[in-house]
Amino acid sequence: MSKDVDDIDKSSAPLIEHLVELRSRLMWSLGGFFVAFLICFYFAKQIFNVLVHPFQLASAWAGLDPTRVDLIYTAPQEFFFTQIKLGMFGGLLLAFPVIATQLYRFVAPGLYRNERGAFLPFLVASPILFMMGAALVYFFFMPMVMWFFLGMQQVGPDQEVQISLLPRVSEYLGLIMTLILAFGLVFQLPVVTTLMARVGLLSAQGLVDKRKWAIVVAFVVAAVITPPDPVSQIGLALPTIILYEISIILVRRIERTRLREAAAREAEAENEKEPAE
Repeated sequence: MSKDVDDIDKSSAPLIEHLVELRSRLMWSLGGFFVAFLICFYFAKQIFNVLVHPFQLASAWAGLDPTRVDLIYTAPQEFFFTQIKLGMFGGLLLAFPVIATQLYRFVAPGLYRNERGAFLPFLVASPILFMMGAALVYFFFMPMVMWFFLGMQQVGPDQEVQISLLPRVSEYLGLIMTLILAFGLVFQLPVVTTLMARVGLLSAQGLVDKRKWAIVVAFVVAAVITPPDPVSQIGLALPTIILYEISIILVRRIERTRLREAAAREAEAENEKEPAE
């Protein structure tokens, strides 16, 4: 423990030096985001075409021509601002490794050596879990949502009134971005709970006791965040509940590891006392 304390003492610095370092880390993070934004904005049309793939997949499920997918914009500047929004969204995702690295380098000097080893894996797991949630949206839930909405059309020669789905580019991008962010953040639940368990703010028994409330909150949050259709609402609530159960398992493992380490320390302390006696 004394060695860890020495590490922190050696890294201690006046407040002004911490502020200068914070400014430097922020500048690197903003610079990384700006470069990533320019790249994503330059390829915004190509990225948008990739994001339209779930719509094409839903059209194929609905028995329509997947190559005939029409989106519109009703204001001259709408598609331009949509590309800016897409550039910012993609830039944030692309620059996350740079931002996470700068965050770790800023907080690492204030952590003990074992805390650094515990904190670093979460920075690696967080983007992986986010991408898993985004992939679930892209390949399954977004096509399901669009298939649900396409089923409400009235098309064909036998229909008196022709009602076709022609989504605006901004609304489509807003929908898929909302779902990706919602699922990506929900998939961070194991990371957040295990971090809180490591610092003693959560226990496995506490999570078990609050399971009923967690289920209710999962459906309420899903109803607020997702579009007003049962497919996306249930699709977000069920993974949240599953991840909650996974979080309970992970917290229990942390508690068992903590108990084993405490027992090992007690045994070591007793062994040190015996020769002295």
